[in-house]
Amino acid sequence: MNRKVVVAGVGMIPFTKPGKSDPYLVMGERAAKLALEDAGVPYDRVQQAYVSYVYGDSTAGQAAIYRVGLTGIPVFNLNNNCSSGSSALFLARQAVESGAVECAIALGFEQMVPGALKGAWDDRPSPMARFADTMSELQGYSDTAPRAAQFFGGAGRDYMKEHGIRADTFARISVKARQHAARNPLAVFRETVTLDEVMAAPTVFEPLTRLQCCPPTCGAAAAILCSEDFARRHGIGTQVMIAAQAMTTDTPSTFEQRDMRQLVGYDMSKAAAAQVYAAAGIGPDDIDVVELHDCFTANELITYEALGLTPEGTAEKFIVDGDNTYGGRVVTNPSGGLLSKGHPLGATGLAQCAELTWQLRGRAEQRQVEGARLALQHNLGLGGACVVTLYQAM
Repeated sequence: MNRKVVVAGVGMIPFTKPGKSDPYLVMGERAAKLALEDAGVPYDRVQQAYVSYVYGDSTAGQAAIYRVGLTGIPVFNLNNNCSSGSSALFLARQAVESGAVECAIALGFEQMVPGALKGAWDDRPSPMARFADTMSELQGYSDTAPRAAQFFGGAGRDYMKEHGIRADTFARISVKARQHAARNPLAVFRETVTLDEVMAAPTVFEPLTRLQCCPPTCGAAAAILCSEDFARRHGIGTQVMIAAQAMTTDTPSTFEQRDMRQLVGYDMSKAAAAQVYAAAGIGPDDIDVVELHDCFTANELITYEALGLTPEGTAEKFIVDGDNTYGGRVVTNPSGGLLSKGHPLGATGLAQCAELTWQLRGRAEQRQVEGARLALQHNLGLGGACVVTLYQAM
C-alpha cells in the first residue's frame, strides 16, 4: 500500500424483491447521494467513478451518475459477476492509493428479475462454459435445478463426503442469517426461521433447501474513498481505513483438483485472504467481524476455512458452537448476508463495505459487534474473481 485510503462515506438503500424497486438509475442515484452526504463531500470533488452492475446495458453507470452531477469525470462500468461491487471498490481504492486521484466513488446497483440467474446471450460461447463442463464431468448436470445451486450444492456435497458432516449443519447458517437480518432494517428477509423450517423447505439441490439459497434482489450501495490528506483538508472523518486488499482470479487448481469446492472459488478465496493477512501483518484470529459471500449456505461454510477463521475440517464445530455469531469467536454476516439481506449482484460488495464501515464506526445499532476494530470482507464471483478487503478502525 502506497498511502492510506479512507472510507469517507457509505450509502445503501433498502434491498427489495424484484418488481418492487425503483429503476436502476434511481436506486444508483439514491445510494450515491447517501454516500456523498455521509462523507460530507460535494460531488464536484469526486474525480473518478467506478460503477458495477451485471444485468444492464453499456453505460448504465453514466445514466445513474449523471443524475448526481454532470462533471465530465471518467466513469468506468464494471461486470465481474457477483464480485462486481468489490471490483469497483478495488479499482477506486487503487486509484486513490496510487495518487492518480484524491477522491473516487464506487457505486453498485442491480435491477433483477424473479427466478434463477440466466445468461443474456445464446448466440456465442458462454464465459461459464469451462466451469459448467467441469461440473458436468464431476457430478452431472440437472435440467431441473438452477445452475448456481448445482455449483455450490456440489461444493457442499464434496465437503460432506470428505468430512462426514450432517446436512442440517448447512441449515444452521440460514437460521443464523435470519437472526442477524432481523436487526437490519435494510434487509429483504427479516423474519426469523427455525432449523426445522429450513430443513423442511423444498429442496433446490441437495443438500440445499430453498431457505439456503440467496434470493434475486434489487438494490444499490456506494462508497466514497479518499486519501488521508484529502480527508484532513476537507474536514472528513478518518475513522475507517482500508488496511489491505487483494483480488484474485482462477488458477489451474480450479479445474485440475477435480473438486467442486475448488471450482466455486475456494482457492481464489484462500489466496486473496493470505495476501491480505500478509500485507497487513495480522492473522485471521485478529478479525472481529466478517461480511462474507454466502450466496448459498454451502459457500459460507467452506469460506470459513478458506479465510482461516477455523482450521480445515472444523467448520461444523465452528457453527454448532456458535463461533460464527454474537458471543462467539467472530461475528459473520451481521447484516444478514446475501441469504437474508439480499443479493443485488452489482451492489453486494458495496453493501458489505457499508455494513463493515458502520460496524467500525460503532454505528451498526442492534447489529453492533462490541469493540470491533478489524473487519474482513469477502466477495466472490464465478467465472471468476474474488476480492478480500481488510478495514481498520483508527
